[in-house]
Amino acid sequence: MVDAIVIIPTYNEIENVERIVKNVLSLQRDFDIVIVDDNSPDGTAKKIKELQTGYPERLFLIERKGKLGLGTAYIAGFKWALDKSYEYIFEMDADFSHNPNDLIRLYNACAKGTSQIAIGSRYVTGVNVVNWPMSRVLLSWMASKYVRFVTGMDIHDTTAGFICYKREVLEKINLDKIKFVGYAFQIEMKFKAYLLKFKIKEVPVVFTDRTRGTSKMSKGIISEAVFGVLKMKLKSLFNRYEI
Repeated sequence: MVDAIVIIPTYNEIENVERIVKNVLSLQRDFDIVIVDDNSPDGTAKKIKELQTGYPERLFLIERKGKLGLGTAYIAGFKWALDKSYEYIFEMDADFSHNPNDLIRLYNACAKGTSQIAIGSRYVTGVNVVNWPMSRVLLSWMASKYVRFVTGMDIHDTTAGFICYKREVLEKINLDKIKFVGYAFQIEMKFKAYLLKFKIKEVPVVFTDRTRGTSKMSKGIISEAVFGVLKMKLKSLFNRYEI
């Protein structure tokens, strides 16, 4: 029985999805995959259904009715995985910015170590980012520094989206109380795990920007992160923050 599942949200990832699926499912350690597709007009879900014929017990699909946000996609995936018997539940992008080979390293950090969460970290050993313009590198690096300062979390890459959660973490966090839907979702999940005193380990990885398809980053997502973090921290100080 496979004990690990990789959740991959998709929206218009037809250029990447077949390659990422085949890459993950060919690793030396077995990982299942659940794709959460937000009604991609480019036929991403159709491609997944075609691939399922070759991986009927390894590749799964959740189809949603529209573009509902990264956070809600992961929550849908978390709930689906928790209904099964998976012990290790991963977040990963479809665009190869996260190297599938690093899944094994994140898995080992939790399965063979004492951590309940392993983060594929771009900044724990410097700045390990490839193909980003300097302006975006600085924005991301400064955002992580800002979040670390405001929240008090001892995490270098607070906005990372390449993560392994042990089952017990997601069972403890009330997923229905997650407020953020964009990339701030990643911060909120880490903050709640931090408040619950789960052990978090950063595993150094190299982040490579996508070469196919288009980024989903927007000004609204950045604004949510900047102001949402302050609100989140203030609520926690006055015991008004629901975990």
